[in-house]
Amino acid sequence: MKIAFAIHTPGQVHLWHYPIIMLKEKGHDIMVLTRKEESIIELLNAYNIPFNTYGKVGRTRTSKIMGLPGHSVKSFNIISRFKPNIIVGTGIIEAYSAFILRKPSIIFEDTEGTPFLERIQWETLTNVIITPDCLVKDFGAKQVRFSGYKELAYLHPQWFIPDPTIYDELKIKKDEKYVILRFNPFDAVHDVGRYGFRVEDQLRLVKELDHYAHVFISPEAPLPKELEKNRLLIPYHRIHQALYYADMFVSDTGTMVTEAAILGTPAIQCYSDAGRCGNLAELEHKYGMVYTFKEPDLAIAQAISLVKQTNLKEQWNKKRQILLRDKIDVTKFLVDFIENYPTSFPNYKQKSNY
Repeated sequence: MKIAFAIHTPGQVHLWHYPIIMLKEKGHDIMVLTRKEESIIELLNAYNIPFNTYGKVGRTRTSKIMGLPGHSVKSFNIISRFKPNIIVGTGIIEAYSAFILRKPSIIFEDTEGTPFLERIQWETLTNVIITPDCLVKDFGAKQVRFSGYKELAYLHPQWFIPDPTIYDELKIKKDEKYVILRFNPFDAVHDVGRYGFRVEDQLRLVKELDHYAHVFISPEAPLPKELEKNRLLIPYHRIHQALYYADMFVSDTGTMVTEAAILGTPAIQCYSDAGRCGNLAELEHKYGMVYTFKEPDLAIAQAISLVKQTNLKEQWNKKRQILLRDKIDVTKFLVDFIENYPTSFPNYKQKSNY
């Protein structure tokens, strides 16, 4: 088959990385379409995945909305020239292109935070919506649920191999404790009215944790000048190695909190809408691997409490093994579903545990 993938974020590069490789190895022709963004392009190049770009997306919500029509037209032109049999992705551009071309589309959705006006468009146009079974949203007849999280498509032990040479890149010794922080600019369209750590919270968090461990920050936005010394200076594709060996992860974003938990690293999220996401709720209440808070003061207090403890990693690795026994190899599932569509749809709809 000829399969087109649309990728809009670094996290989606990770999600589709191994499915793309496996489908290529099976002889399928793959085309990747993405936005022109440094972090995405660096990852695609690191994974040796050829790609086309539909343009650079603005930093403000207004510029992103205003740029969507132009990006959609350019994307459609690129996809139509490829003449795909099926289109795979996470949103509007791929759903519209598939609808106009009269080709099937498969949309992956794993968050309750997608804006209604965005979701209702691709929900109406797409053929299949694949979601984790912990997602609260019910999409009805089009929905196929699986037992796992998107992060298991690249962090399942089948695909992720720990590499202790990351300590050399971090410039610390193997027995030295370190934590990773990540701060979100909250400039996406779906982030209107939401917040996490404010600048004063970031400064206080770093100051407190610095007493107990090396503090590295992997920011999504410009850092305050006082925190530049803490910037995590490793390639984008090495972040999961750093997460695996970290003693703790603290963030106001969701994806890396889930990644940390899957890798056996205690994780804390501070987010004004904490508790809405089904995957984080499951990781917190069923597996005890993450902590979510709406208020920065509570998140900071929990972070200080955790970093003081010993044997945290041993405790979390035991929890990780329980989690992995419950979940599937998501890449294997995605490849089978895409390659065998449309017969895969009724087959998976009928299964009770996959």
